[in-house]
Amino acid sequence: MIITNKFNLPQTFVNVMKRPTYSKGRAALSATELINSPRIVQLRKAHEAELEYDVSEMVWSIFGTAVHGVLEHGKDENHIVEERLHAEVDGWSISGAIDLQLINEDGTYTINDYKTTGAWAVMNEKADWEHQLNIYAWLVEKVKGVKVSKLEIVAIIRDWSRRDAAVKANYPDAPIKVIPIQLWTQEFREQFIRDRVTQHSNAMLTAELGETLPYCTPEQMWEKPPVFAIMKEGNVRAKSVHALESEATVSLEDLKKTAKKGENFYLEVRKGDRTRCENFCQVSKYCDQHQAYLASKEGNQP
Repeated sequence: MIITNKFNLPQTFVNVMKRPTYSKGRAALSATELINSPRIVQLRKAHEAELEYDVSEMVWSIFGTAVHGVLEHGKDENHIVEERLHAEVDGWSISGAIDLQLINEDGTYTINDYKTTGAWAVMNEKADWEHQLNIYAWLVEKVKGVKVSKLEIVAIIRDWSRRDAAVKANYPDAPIKVIPIQLWTQEFREQFIRDRVTQHSNAMLTAELGETLPYCTPEQMWEKPPVFAIMKEGNVRAKSVHALESEATVSLEDLKKTAKKGENFYLEVRKGDRTRCENFCQVSKYCDQHQAYLASKEGNQP
């Protein structure tokens, strides 16, 4: 891993990046790796020494790490803070570092995971949060033999705005919000983990054989669906944009009926962006799936 400091930030931040505290221990996969794309996990392993991380891009990650100090300082007698658990399934060791376990009066556990995140993520809860916390619940019940009764995300909202809270529907009321997460049945958790282990096991074998890794899904790429634009020949801006091709086709036919002499309209299909690949995936330049996607976009340019 290569640490850069393109914007000449204080050395303190550089030092924090160079002295990471995270470790998945002896586990083959951490909970966050388990829910990640097998392609991304394998590409990271193959190119870890070449990957560049700029300090400016990791500021909020550093802040998230600092939150754990707050947890330690503020814990009660019934709190278990930052405990890493390991369990085995199908020959694979799975681990998870749980931010906070609260021991309830009835002996059951509540699991809290702290996230430093944006308001948009809070308003549009991520499926990964549900997946991660249910893996934690599986670990706690398997390792400790106690029942987990509740899962919660404690979101620290880095871009919270008092003005937006006053005027926007569904906007978080405060810069910290506790979000209840659906707790799956024990059987469903077990099957989910086995399915994920199988996917990662297959991807590892594929990588060892030098074959093409399984492709990321649209959900894993945070892919936005395509839209259909009605264009007037000679114009740069769309006359209208539609989510459904059927709606765009009707609109195009209506325009053609009322078009003046010399006016020509046509349908343009605009591929959805792959937000994660283009902005947040550190291995995208090593990914043949992403490179093929970029080439196809270039080929569609006029």
